[in-house]
Amino acid sequence: MTAHIAALRRDEDDVDPFSGIAQRLGGLGVEIADLSGIVADLSAIGVRQGRSAGAAMAAAEQMTRTTASLSRSMQSSRDSAAETRTILGQSAAAVSSVVDRTAATMETLSDSATTFMTSLTAVDGTLRNVQSASAAIELVARETKLLALNASVEAARAGDAGRGFAVIAVSVKELADQVQRFSAQNAQHLATLTATLSNLMRASEENAGAARQAIVEAAAAGEASKTLHRLVDSVGTLVDGIDAMTAPVEQSVTAFAGVEAELKHLVETVGSAQAMLGTAKARSDSILDISEDSMRFVAESGVETPDTPIIDLVKHKAAEIGAAFERAVASGQIGMAQLFDDAYRPVAGSDPAQVMTGFVPLTDRVLPPIQEPVLAFDRRIVFCAAVDRNGFLPTHNLKYNQPQGADPLWNAANCRNRRMFNDRTGLGAGRNTHPFLLQTYRRDMGGGVFALMKDCSAPIFVRGRHWGGLRIAFEV
Repeated sequence: MTAHIAALRRDEDDVDPFSGIAQRLGGLGVEIADLSGIVADLSAIGVRQGRSAGAAMAAAEQMTRTTASLSRSMQSSRDSAAETRTILGQSAAAVSSVVDRTAATMETLSDSATTFMTSLTAVDGTLRNVQSASAAIELVARETKLLALNASVEAARAGDAGRGFAVIAVSVKELADQVQRFSAQNAQHLATLTATLSNLMRASEENAGAARQAIVEAAAAGEASKTLHRLVDSVGTLVDGIDAMTAPVEQSVTAFAGVEAELKHLVETVGSAQAMLGTAKARSDSILDISEDSMRFVAESGVETPDTPIIDLVKHKAAEIGAAFERAVASGQIGMAQLFDDAYRPVAGSDPAQVMTGFVPLTDRVLPPIQEPVLAFDRRIVFCAAVDRNGFLPTHNLKYNQPQGADPLWNAANCRNRRMFNDRTGLGAGRNTHPFLLQTYRRDMGGGVFALMKDCSAPIFVRGRHWGGLRIAFEV
C-alpha cells in the first residue's frame, strides 16, 4: 500500500495535473477498496466470533442446566440411597432377629425330635419284650390246655375216683382257653401298636431329618442376613461417595454460572463490535462508491488515465454484444422473453452450484468470439465476461468455461460459467446503466490470499432494454 502511494508521488512537472489527480484518485480507490475488503473480513470474523460466542454461551447454558440437573439427580439419588440404607438396616436387623429365633427354634425342635425318636426306640424295645412275653403266655396256655386234656383222659380212666380231678381238669382247660383268647387279643393289639409305633418312628426320623435340614437352612439364612448387613454397609459407602461427589458438582454449577455470565458479556461485546464493524463496512462502501464516482467523473471529463483504453474497450465491446443480441432477436434465433429469462434452474449435481436459463445456448454461441480477443488487449486483463442484471454469468472465457469434474476446488477455479456472481462488484456491473463503471475490489485467490483488482464494466442494452453488463477485470 505504501509503495503504491509512493509510486504515485513522482515529479508532477512531468505529467498533466489532471492526469496526476486521476492517478491519485485511482490510487485512493485502490486503498479504499483494500480497506473496505479488510473491514468486510473483520466484519465476517466478527460474525463468526459472534456465532462462536453464542454457541459457546448456549453450550455453557446447557452445561449449567445439565450440571444443575446432575446435582438434583445426585441429591435425589443420595436421598434414595439413604432411605434404602435405613430400610435395609431395619430389614437386616429384623431378618437377623427372625433368623436367630428360627435357628434357636429349629435346634430345639431338632433336639426334641431326637429325644422323641430315642423314646420311641425305647418303647419299641419294650414292645418287643411284651410281644415275647405274649408269645410265652400263648405257649403256656397251649401246654396248659394240653395238660388239662390229658388230665381229663386220665380222670375218665380212673372212674369215680378221678371225678374230682376231672372237674379240676375242666376248670384248667377253661382257664387255658381264656388265657389263649386273651393272648390272641393281646397279640392283635400288640401288632396294631407295633404298626403304629413303626409309623411314628418313620415320621420321627423324617421330622428329625427335616429339623436337621432346617438347621442347615437356618445357617444359610444367617449367611444371607450377614450378606444383607454387608449390603447395608455398601449402600452406606455409596451414600458417602455421592456426598463426596456433590460438592464438586455444586462447585461446577457455580463455575459454569460464572462462565455463562462471562460469555454473555463476551456475546454482548462481540455484538457491539459487530454492529460497529457493520457501520464501518457501510461507511467504507459509501466512501468506495464516492471514490468510484470520482474516477468515473474524471474519466468522463476527458482526462486520460492508464484505465482509459480499457474503459473505451469495454464500452465498445458492450455495444457489440448488444448489437449481436438484437440481430439474434431480429432473426428469430431467440425471443425477448427468452433473452431476459431470469428463472434460474439449478444444474443437478453441480458443485459449486450452476444454473441455466433460456439464453445460455445463445450466449455460448455469440459471446466467445467477442470476449476472447479482449484477453490479448492488455497483459493486465484477467477475464472478460458478460453478466445479466442479477450477476448471472452464463458464458465465461474458454479457460474458465470447463466442464465440471469431481473436485469442487478445481471446479471453483476452472468452471466459472453458468454461476451467480451477485456480490457487490458483480451486481454493480450487472445493474449499472451509466456509460461505464470502474470498480476496485479484492479477488479471493484462496488460502486467505487476496489480489487487488479493478473491474471496468459497461451496460448492455437490447432494443433499449437493459440486459446486463460486460465486465473486464484487470490487475492493479
